[in-house]
Amino acid sequence: MGKPTGFMEFARVKEGYAPVAERIQHYREFVPALSADEAKTQGARCMDCGIPFCNNGCPVNNIIPDWNDLIYKGKAKEAISVLHSTNNFPEFTGRICPAPCEAACTLGINSDPVGIKSIERHIVDTAWDNGWIAPQPAAVKTGKRVAVVGSGPAGLAAAQQLARVGHDVTVFEKNDKAGGLLRYGIPDFKLGQDVIDRRLEQLKAEGIVFKTNTVVGSGDIPKGIVNDATTVVTPEQLRGEFDAVVLAGGAEVPRDLPVPGRELAGIHFALELLIAQNKQVGGGAANPISAAGKHVVVIGGGDTGSDCVGTSNRHGAASVTQLELMPMPPEQEDKPLVWPYWPVKLRTSSSHEEGVDRDFAVQTQEFVGANGQVKAVKLVKLDWSSGKPVVVPGSEFELQADLVFLAMGFTNPVGSVIDAFGVEKDARGNARATTDGEGCYATNVPGVFAAGDVRRGQSLVVWAIREGRQAAREVDAFLMGSSTLPR
Repeated sequence: MGKPTGFMEFARVKEGYAPVAERIQHYREFVPALSADEAKTQGARCMDCGIPFCNNGCPVNNIIPDWNDLIYKGKAKEAISVLHSTNNFPEFTGRICPAPCEAACTLGINSDPVGIKSIERHIVDTAWDNGWIAPQPAAVKTGKRVAVVGSGPAGLAAAQQLARVGHDVTVFEKNDKAGGLLRYGIPDFKLGQDVIDRRLEQLKAEGIVFKTNTVVGSGDIPKGIVNDATTVVTPEQLRGEFDAVVLAGGAEVPRDLPVPGRELAGIHFALELLIAQNKQVGGGAANPISAAGKHVVVIGGGDTGSDCVGTSNRHGAASVTQLELMPMPPEQEDKPLVWPYWPVKLRTSSSHEEGVDRDFAVQTQEFVGANGQVKAVKLVKLDWSSGKPVVVPGSEFELQADLVFLAMGFTNPVGSVIDAFGVEKDARGNARATTDGEGCYATNVPGVFAAGDVRRGQSLVVWAIREGRQAAREVDAFLMGSSTLPR
């Protein structure tokens, strides 16, 4: 714990944002980290609550009270060791995780929870700044070879864990740079690519080999999914060259909106905008999609939609409107009812604060165009009072739209990769594998494992890290008969 009476003495320390007018002029991160004194004060608020629900609220089970106490005592170097014991990449989660740990904080029952996420970022950024994070290559090699398909957070976590116990690990990525949706799904103003590159250098120094521009399977990638691959590797090749394979790709197939006018130009899946923008920021070609001077409509009220809002504003959009099918959630959750679980409540992101009109309980009826280009969206209001969506008579309305982004989530991973290995799928099209008990994370194909979104469907970065770590333990046990890796 921190200071015994700290939660009564100190208010929550909030990370600030750079001013809107300043930050929308660039794509750099704009959330300054806590100072050492601010982090100490924040850590002091961690109370002796007896049962730290934050540990279970966190998917990787971070030992949060311990590193809060260490930061309060000024022991950042010891804190990074505790943090790394459960989380390979706290600089990612410290920036982009929605922090379910904070929703589970005991102090949050009747006050503001401890700012766990901001402390996490302070710890890891301090460690990088002081050179405390260094490669940890294995002292002894096992002679076993493991292929990891996908270089997102699940693949990277699995790769690092396996390399550190002595296996030779090769990561295959279909895009031109490693990082998966960390690099090409999350805007740089939330997670800078330099932060990813810094960690990748550590992984390479630990012996991990990255093969980019390489797709595994048949090479048949659906429309709407970016694929830079120039090389195709078959499952037979991987299984012949490696002792085990970990499928760790993302759930990349976007949910479509099959209404009249869908074929019009100017209607794009969200990642068509976001990936192209990240490539441009990373030194690649200019984004072929421009929202400059256009009326933008974003369909989908989640994080991906919010990222489209922030990116469109940086392009200089004339207006941005974000639509959500579900009703507007309450501004404040009923804490006695939902704590310590993740609450449903209205969430306003930094991108929303930069300028957007938000509308809830609306359904898209039709896209209207002229000369093959989208010009408007026809919509109707929904009544959810019965628990089911009912169209409100006479509520039809229309929005001007020069550009539409579909950000309604992702349905499943690329099926051709799973099918190429002969892996069984669940009802949602994910690779079938359990997460507990004997044989967990193993698919029906001997030596082939699945972790992250390819197994669980669209989810959070922190869940991907958890599954990558746990799958690595199962792969190690499969190869060696037992494992010293943590679960």
